[in-house]
Amino acid sequence: MEEKKVVLGLSGGVDSAASALLLKEMGYTIHGVFLRGPGADEGSAARAAEELGISFEVIDIAAELDEKVICPFVESYLRGETPNPCIICNPAVKFRRLFEAADRIGAEKVATGHYAVVRDGKLFASPSPKDQSYMLYRLPPEMIARCIFPLGELQDKSETRALAASGGLSSSKTGDSMEICFIPDDDHGKFIEDRGAKPLMGNFVDEDGKILGPHLGIHRYTVGQRRGLGIAASGRLYVRHIDIESGDIVLSLIDPKATTVRIGSICLTDPDVAGQESVPCRVKVRHTKKFETGVFYPAQGRIEFEESVRALSPGQSAVCYAEDGHVLGGGFILRENN
Repeated sequence: MEEKKVVLGLSGGVDSAASALLLKEMGYTIHGVFLRGPGADEGSAARAAEELGISFEVIDIAAELDEKVICPFVESYLRGETPNPCIICNPAVKFRRLFEAADRIGAEKVATGHYAVVRDGKLFASPSPKDQSYMLYRLPPEMIARCIFPLGELQDKSETRALAASGGLSSSKTGDSMEICFIPDDDHGKFIEDRGAKPLMGNFVDEDGKILGPHLGIHRYTVGQRRGLGIAASGRLYVRHIDIESGDIVLSLIDPKATTVRIGSICLTDPDVAGQESVPCRVKVRHTKKFETGVFYPAQGRIEFEESVRALSPGQSAVCYAEDGHVLGGGFILRENN
């Protein structure tokens, strides 16, 4: 019987370690790969590999992560956008390096601890509240077809921890992974400043242009934000617009909503969508559990919503799904919406 090999992205956390247990049950021979970014330590991953009894290697990705993910992340914030670095990293760095390792050792499949599902070679949302298909929509179809996400059908993170505990894995007791791997303290504003970037400074202004007070730099705010503004008003204020010419941030008592969103850098996760004039769909406009109902016009880079949607933040992705959770495609929300 031919050996079934898989390369597993092994972070050292509970998700990837539990994935290894399921892959073993599927009959795979697992080769664990830790992708080492800036300041990362492979100790937990190496311990997980030892507990699992699988081969293990470390691949340094610090330089290309900086070039292809971190620098664009910083530049996006300096343009008044709110990027999601994982969406860029997955196709440009993470999965590309995992597939290179797979091809090198003759493994047909690549696995990670993402909560997503591959069915008939296509990407689907996971039933778990931790669904991460949104983060994976820019993976090319040929990669998706070779992916295994062992946790995809689990309903809850508690199932993952129970699985890891049953396998005697020390990672079963570790906390959830950080939001952005290269920002350990979760303060993106400080991270950008510490890199020597010069964010635009300016004032908060109302919709008539009246100055309300200075802000801390456009990189610290996002369209739709309503907390941490520090400006007194007769009601709750929202960030309505970030002016990258003047550096001013327009605040409004009206929650910014729209029924149409323009998107760029269109990615058709399912190539069958190409050529279709319009596609009824459900849409995520940020990495949350909430879906909006709409129609995707791929050739026009436009999504029309059934009801108005708040906080369409430039730089975030709008990702379209079929009713059954099948990921159709999406793109980056453009500034022209605001």
